[in-house]
Amino acid sequence: MDAAFPFELTRPHFLAGLAVVLVLVWFFRRSLLVDWPWRQRLVSLLVRTLIVLLLVLSLAGLTLLRPTHEVFVVFVVDQSTSVGEQSRQKVDQFIRKAVEQAQGDRYALLPFSANPGTVRLGGEEFDETIGANRLSRTAPASKPPVNDLAAGNASSENAAGAAGNGSEADRDGTDIESALEVAMAAIPPHYVPRIVLLSDGNQTEGDVLKAAMAGRVPIFSVPLPTRTDPEIQVSAVTVPAQVAQGEPFYVEVVIDANHDDQVQVEVYRGPHRILRETKKVKKGENRFRFRQSIDRDRLAEFAVRVSGGKDTLLDNNTASGLVFAAGKPRVLLIESNPEQARHLVWALEEQGILVDTRPPQGMPDSLADLQNYEALIISNVPATALSTRKMDVIRAYVSDLGGGLIMLGGDQSFGLGGYYKSVLEEVLPVRSDFEKEKEQPSLAMVLVIDKSGSMGGMKIELAKDAAKAAVELLGSRDQIGVIAFEGSTFWISELAPVVDKRMAMDRISSLQAGGGTNMYPAMEEAYHALRKTAAKLKHVIILTDGISAPGDFEGITQAMAAERITVSTVAIGQGADLNLLEEIARIGRGRYYFTDDPMAIPQIFAKETMTASKSAINERPFVPQVIRPTPALAGIDLEAAPFLLGYVVTRPKPTSEVILATERGDPLLAWWRYGLGMSVAFTSDAKSRWAAEWLTWSGFGPFWAQIVRHAMRKSETRGFVVQIERKGRQATIRLDAVDPSGRYLNGADTELTVIDPHLKKTTTRLLQVAPGRYQAQIEVPESGAYHLELTQSLRGQVVHRQSRGFVVGYPDELRLRPTNEKLLRRLAQVSGGWYAPRPQDVFAPSERTVARATPLWPYLIVAALLLFVLDVALRRIDFSLLRSQSPRGRSSGTSLVSRRVAEQPVTAKP
Repeated sequence: MDAAFPFELTRPHFLAGLAVVLVLVWFFRRSLLVDWPWRQRLVSLLVRTLIVLLLVLSLAGLTLLRPTHEVFVVFVVDQSTSVGEQSRQKVDQFIRKAVEQAQGDRYALLPFSANPGTVRLGGEEFDETIGANRLSRTAPASKPPVNDLAAGNASSENAAGAAGNGSEADRDGTDIESALEVAMAAIPPHYVPRIVLLSDGNQTEGDVLKAAMAGRVPIFSVPLPTRTDPEIQVSAVTVPAQVAQGEPFYVEVVIDANHDDQVQVEVYRGPHRILRETKKVKKGENRFRFRQSIDRDRLAEFAVRVSGGKDTLLDNNTASGLVFAAGKPRVLLIESNPEQARHLVWALEEQGILVDTRPPQGMPDSLADLQNYEALIISNVPATALSTRKMDVIRAYVSDLGGGLIMLGGDQSFGLGGYYKSVLEEVLPVRSDFEKEKEQPSLAMVLVIDKSGSMGGMKIELAKDAAKAAVELLGSRDQIGVIAFEGSTFWISELAPVVDKRMAMDRISSLQAGGGTNMYPAMEEAYHALRKTAAKLKHVIILTDGISAPGDFEGITQAMAAERITVSTVAIGQGADLNLLEEIARIGRGRYYFTDDPMAIPQIFAKETMTASKSAINERPFVPQVIRPTPALAGIDLEAAPFLLGYVVTRPKPTSEVILATERGDPLLAWWRYGLGMSVAFTSDAKSRWAAEWLTWSGFGPFWAQIVRHAMRKSETRGFVVQIERKGRQATIRLDAVDPSGRYLNGADTELTVIDPHLKKTTTRLLQVAPGRYQAQIEVPESGAYHLELTQSLRGQVVHRQSRGFVVGYPDELRLRPTNEKLLRRLAQVSGGWYAPRPQDVFAPSERTVARATPLWPYLIVAALLLFVLDVALRRIDFSLLRSQSPRGRSSGTSLVSRRVAEQPVTAKP
């Protein structure tokens, strides 16, 4: 504020109109008061000019600025987990003593932890609520309106409210930067600003010094002691980022404690405990090393857990690290009957490829497990054996981490396995549906669907989707009908040829849940409808999640079997009559399915539809036909390949490459690139059912080894070093790259794909920050394993590719750390505040003043109105005559105006 001119204009653009108005006033001055003396005309002109000036200044917001020393203090109180109960008592005492010195100054309270709380003004209830220590930690506050804070000191909810109401997750963090930004925004203008920060200074995110320097508000930092409860924690598990298979290395464990104790230290590799030892720990940091090696795994997660001793928080007793091992390529083979896969396993291992074989139950449901392999082979495994989570893991493994997928044929694979419209069909280069040939036998199928009240919500919606998919898979010569049952039985769609698929699906869409469960009448309806049809194949699928009213289920199923009607049953959840449904499927010579996951219903219906139609398998011997030569099969004499005895009928996708086909033109070997990885479909098998003659063929091993090598993930790591540093909820990925001659690799296009613990994918680019160095920062808000795939290209060619990962453990807020006095001192220094002030110093007068604005427009308007009255008088009264008139003349009663008229010259009429 300029002391010589203590005014300001809040809307100065209104001054632009002043010049225009004044010009108009002066322009019309000659026509105004032409009969009055020139002095009176001049005074009137000046009055009018002054009125215009006052009105324009009112519109422009003329304000008087006066200096003030009044202070507005915001107490910013740390409520995070690291602050102990002793600190809360210190906060109460400090604030209580400080506000006693406030006098006419104002104050407010802002609690915070991982997020800022709600700003509360100090008022009459301030002292009472401070004593209760109920600081509000509600939803993260946006910057509060200044007008609300400036309204006054009194408030019925002021200064405090419910600190304990904040969630535990919110307490597991300290963001001082965000709290200071909210506090600065909360201070009304025209007050001397001041912030009192009461914290241990251990911020887990943000940059408090940056906020302090940007805000230019003095910050008084009051150090609070951290927790003093007995505590033992695993601070870090340090492992090398990459080792060679069989190479010894050390797992280094850092354990911190705030007292001497004895604990049990357990080391796990994956789910298996590999070591357990009793260790003595001293107050402070303790380091232990355990020698390990990796023989087969490509990725190993080492977790360390401590137990025993005096401990308060259990969430910080575990930490993990990931190790990548370089060695021979490994693939995972999932086979319904692992014993039948031995020929393929032997062939691949003779070619230097390690193979792990598992049944469908062993399919990994986490990327950490699947990352141990360069490729995944699925051999004759139905979609019903794979959960939605496992399919999502496979998709992420191929698309985002560059893994290879190979699916082999069989009577449980592709369409026969229920993969139609599944997540994996999206990944595969072939489709499971196809145009049914005329010579194939026709199928008549009735879907019997439970629509009782318990089927409401997602169950009935998925049942409708499954029924629609069954319609799509059938040919025009097939017939389908849909019966729904609850207490009664309803034909949703009569048994009829699948000519208009859209009409049938529209009818299925009308299905709604509600009512009881009576399955027997629905089975009778299905039996009578199918008995009348002339179709070669007849099939019933029953879907229910409850227990039906009594009925002769055995009798009706036997009657169906006598008419060559097969019956399959699907039980959803433990609430269904499992024994009854299994018995119906046995008598009806169908298949029984049980699932706890309603998401599996569409795959079950697709599998049943394809199996019942008996059109997806062609078991006539054929010789593979080469459609497109490829370097991937170089050296394989496919013309000398023996017969294959069967395959699953599929359709190639438009952008896939069909390498081998059957004699009928159906795809036998097809592949395409899906995301970063390769997906391959081989519609015959690699075991004794269809490939019996191939097992003795000399090209069997090389054929499969070259396909697997073509599909598997490529890893180019020479001259490629990755470092990962994590701080709070951010991780920095740093990559150093050199070319084969040892020179820095500059100008490369470097892409990072991140898969979080929930399989959510994010892609970002690393920017070059130095010669050969590329860097990016990513958010890591969730605990768990993060998998990274780094790809570096130069002039369109991939030169480096590497997989990495790291584990985000417990929040940094749970770590044992002393009060960060260094940061709190620095904070007070850069902001111009005090470190460790006394309560009486908080409201101490300072030399700093701020300008307090007083709007002048009311006074200007009043002055303009008074001048307007004067202007009216100047235009109605001749003040010159008033001065020249004698006292006697004035008493005669003759008005000045009458005299003026009488003195006018008289003009004679012509």
